Amino acid sequence: MAGTRLDGRVERGNRTRQLVLRRTVDIASVEGLDALSVGRLATELQLSKSGVFALFGSKQELQLATVREASRIYVEQVIRPAEETPPGLARLWRLCELWLDYSQGRVFPGGCFFYGVIAEYDARSGPVHDAVVRAQRGWTAHVERTISEARDDTRDLRADTDVPQLAFELIALMETANVVSVLHDEESAYRRARVAIVSRLRAAATDPSSLPQVP
Repeated sequence: MAGTRLDGRVERGNRTRQLVLRRTVDIASVEGLDALSVGRLATELQLSKSGVFALFGSKQELQLATVREASRIYVEQVIRPAEETPPGLARLWRLCELWLDYSQGRVFPGGCFFYGVIAEYDARSGPVHDAVVRAQRGWTAHVERTISEARDDTRDLRADTDVPQLAFELIALMETANVVSVLHDEESAYRRARVAIVSRLRAAATDPSSLPQVP
């Protein structure tokens, strides 16, 4: 019986933690990680302050857990679905499409979670800055690996394709669409980004006709 009660408390704690994190990623995407506080979360979610504090122990751990939760959602929304497409140019284009859909669909109400927190923590130091850096580097490395597969394994991209340069350009186009859309509350930037990305990929592709026309 004691084990059953313990399991029940753990399960309730996990559910509460997930409830809190679902709210923290939304807040942070709009207002930044510094806007998170135990008191605010307890009030908004009708939880006890002591209960919320017990789940995380400090504001910094709350911020770090929020970055980890945003990363998990990001993987589910962008990276994992792209892997269902065979490696090569098709997967690279699908990865870009999924990222634009993730931003345009407001998975996080502030657009791309990481664009905002990078701007908030880029000039700081400490564990939260380091966590944001790891997330950004991990995304860039993933885009570069996807490009390398299309160049080296499937030969969908020309052999002289500069992988880091192409990754930089694709990420810049996606992030620009995100910030322009969020700032002006309009969606035409996503079509412009799609047109620009397809144009850039055609320039590097061994078979440009394999890429779609953007309506």
